[in-house]
Amino acid sequence: MNYTIKTKLMRVFIYIILAILFLLCVVPIWILLVNATRSTPEIQQGLSLVPSNNLFVNWKNLTNRGFNIWRGFYNSAFISVAVTVLTVYFSMMFAYAIHVYDFASKKFLYGFIILLVMVPTQVAIIGFYKYMSLLNLLNSYIPLIVPAIAAPSSIFFAIQYLESTIVKELIEAARIDGCSELTIFHKIMLPIAKPGAVTMGIFAFVGSWNNFFTPFVLISKMQKYTLPMLVQTLRGDVYRTEYGSIYLGLAVSIVPILIVYILFSRYIVNGIAMGSVKE
Repeated sequence: MNYTIKTKLMRVFIYIILAILFLLCVVPIWILLVNATRSTPEIQQGLSLVPSNNLFVNWKNLTNRGFNIWRGFYNSAFISVAVTVLTVYFSMMFAYAIHVYDFASKKFLYGFIILLVMVPTQVAIIGFYKYMSLLNLLNSYIPLIVPAIAAPSSIFFAIQYLESTIVKELIEAARIDGCSELTIFHKIMLPIAKPGAVTMGIFAFVGSWNNFFTPFVLISKMQKYTLPMLVQTLRGDVYRTEYGSIYLGLAVSIVPILIVYILFSRYIVNGIAMGSVKE
């Protein structure tokens, strides 16, 4: 078997694997969207890939039984946007300090960040809950937003990205021209690191939007529920037989994530690709 035939066979094999992965990713979302347009009897009849005409009835059933979807949208959007801004800004600032400055315990601090990346949030949730209770911050968005200032995984990604994109000679030239450290960070470093910052922002937004566990532990007031928490209430008796409405609620909850990916997906490839190459 010559080299040309081997290459073609390998290419066909790769295409088949990619097609299977594509179907595994897209088909569940498509079924969710289709079921959001079907009635309960149609859903009980079996699987279908063709949308039905019951969308407006499902929407009416969903919103007329105390399911305040717009309040959930507002709560989730407020938290997610605030978390995204804080995560990107302070992670970039922290990574800039690690990359540019030389100070004692720099390697220890970097290693400690890597250690924190591997520690799951659930491990510390009991202590975090008690601490927030002592501070009287339960049923508040502050415990969900402020910890975003110190996001170990985002800091780790930012350090990796800056190591491949920031040239220290450029920073030295800016200092010689009289720029302050904050001016260098805001007007030189951040524009250069824009693809990486946008990539971090996408992951931070999606992670915060989908976060169910931490808000579920800290928030008990219905009017402060995030959208994933509201979707969880659809399992209650009011919607138990309204499968189409439940699917519609689930479909609506993923719309902002799809919009974010559609608008900024090109930055993900650029950000990850540039962050993977080092000098």
